Amino acid sequence: MEIFFTSLFWFFLAMVFAGIEVEIEGKHGWAEKTSTWFRTTGIVAKVYGLVMSGRPLTGYHLLMFFLPILMFHSHFVMGASWTLQAELLALALYFVWMPTWDFLWFVLNPYYGVKKFKKETVWWHARSRWLFNLTPLDYVFGWGLSALLAGIAAWLAREQTLFVGHLWLMGWFALFTAAAILFIGPAYRRWHQYMRRRDDRKISGIFHQD
Repeated sequence: MEIFFTSLFWFFLAMVFAGIEVEIEGKHGWAEKTSTWFRTTGIVAKVYGLVMSGRPLTGYHLLMFFLPILMFHSHFVMGASWTLQAELLALALYFVWMPTWDFLWFVLNPYYGVKKFKKETVWWHARSRWLFNLTPLDYVFGWGLSALLAGIAAWLAREQTLFVGHLWLMGWFALFTAAAILFIGPAYRRWHQYMRRRDDRKISGIFHQD
């Protein structure tokens, strides 16, 4: 039962992150219309693009790279002992969580949904290789690496339950994702439309001083 609640917590957090991005970006994914900077040239941006299947480096994504990394290592500064096995498990969780967060953006986004999750309709995934035109190989690689890291951690600790537990977490993530596609996504998209019936910006006392 503990693995269920652990999986539910991390999945819900991924959904919250996805919802925040939907509210900020709308239909313009990869921070396209935000005030952040974009880079496709320069050594750092080129290395990033090589690792990220040609996606541009942005100020937003640079900072958001560090946030989940810190998040999944926070228990080490809250009293948990650092070990190589614990580090591998933290990274295993990171690599299964990141693709899940990314996909939930499409599940929740009223301008996309799962039906528009395709290579030809998502420009920032257009350079990625796709598995049967269903999912970017980036996602598959992330989940595969996650399982591998958990397996290595279990082997080093001589404790098979670590690997089995992580597989259960991945299974729950898959089940929760299916529930999000069938129920949570449609409900969120209706709420998204409902809340945009009016806008109170004009009466909110907003002003700017240069």
